[in-house]
Amino acid sequence: MKAVRIYTTTYCGYCRMAKTLLGQRGIPYEEISVDDDADKRDWLVEVTGRKTVPQIFIGDEAIGGYADLARLDKSGALVTKLES
Repeated sequence: MKAVRIYTTTYCGYCRMAKTLLGQRGIPYEEISVDDDADKRDWLVEVTGRKTVPQIFIGDEAIGGYADLARLDKSGALVTKLES
């Protein structure tokens, strides 16, 4: 299974929802807080083109935020991405 990383802030409701979805599916993940880390936030914008959190990576692929994760889960593509 590919590694999952989720970049979050403590005050983000969508971050909590993404972590809950991953937990419900039994998918282990590494949470990386960007609360007080401007360099990490700048890196995320550079890599993803987005300024929002959560930003979720499966392996080295940025898949987007909570809505993107939920869409992959609903379609069944999340399992495929984790395994491929």
